[in-house]
Amino acid sequence: MTPLIDPFQRPITYLRVSVTDRCDFRCTYCMAEQMQFLPKKDLLTLEELDRLASAFIGLGVRKLRVTGGEPLVRRNILSFFHAMSRHLESGALSEITLTTNGSQLSRFADDLAAAGVRRINLSLDTLDAQKFSAITRWGKLDPVLEGIRAASRAGLKVKINTVALKGFNESELFALVAFCGDQGHDLTFIEVMPMGDMGEEVRLDQFWPLTDVEARLGGRFTLLPSAERTGGPARYVRLAETGQKIGFITPLTHNFCESCNRVRVTCTGELFTCLGQEDRADLRAPLRGDPTDATLTAAIRAAIDRKPKGHDFDYSRAHVKGQISRHMSHTGG
Repeated sequence: MTPLIDPFQRPITYLRVSVTDRCDFRCTYCMAEQMQFLPKKDLLTLEELDRLASAFIGLGVRKLRVTGGEPLVRRNILSFFHAMSRHLESGALSEITLTTNGSQLSRFADDLAAAGVRRINLSLDTLDAQKFSAITRWGKLDPVLEGIRAASRAGLKVKINTVALKGFNESELFALVAFCGDQGHDLTFIEVMPMGDMGEEVRLDQFWPLTDVEARLGGRFTLLPSAERTGGPARYVRLAETGQKIGFITPLTHNFCESCNRVRVTCTGELFTCLGQEDRADLRAPLRGDPTDATLTAAIRAAIDRKPKGHDFDYSRAHVKGQISRHMSHTGG
């Protein structure tokens, strides 16, 4: 079958699929404290998510990332991972990965490894328990740290994702680097994105450009550029003194759109071909309206044909441009 190629000749080989909009945290940059979650009847069943992901795999997707919300709060979610593992065994998929907040990881790490997951991304913005509770509103740090340890014991490679937040975790930059170095985890910093109705002043107050993060790291370490890519948007360097790999995801200061190979499907079957644009395609109707995959495949191809060149996020000139109304938890990161 002809693979997915967008209008700018970028092959689409990476699918991020959200299995739930629900989360047991309420991170301040991700969602409102009193979130109105979707009615469960609107969510795709795990069997429908299987069929949807499998359609993309049949069109050339090689990497599948499972996201949320917090994916591990979805009931019976392990059955989805085990179902997807057949594509690893056939060679159609090169990897299945997971993005998680770590709260449930100590329960699921061994089973995830048994289902063929080898790598996870875990969100951790602070090592201070009090600040962790403040930024997540509902979260506790200790279960997350135990989840990280459980993942390592299960043989999962852990990458820590840290959202750079001005005035919040600036003082922990080197502590986070040291923590990841001691534990053997890669670390990626992410610029906060203007998503969700949080108020412009809040977003501007939070924004800490990664150009500054990189400059501060360069003041203490020798940064060696790396050509390594993991299929996502991160650019990497290595710290010569420790050998650590540090990533930077910079949707604001230097976007990565020219090499975008990914699309996102929400837990309701909406396909977003760009995280920073509002255009979407409904895949739930063709999924449920046609027992074959013909209509679904046609809808996927039509959406990819509309994939934009890039997003318009911008914090310059003391105001936010390109802001997206939906919360990050809706799209799945």
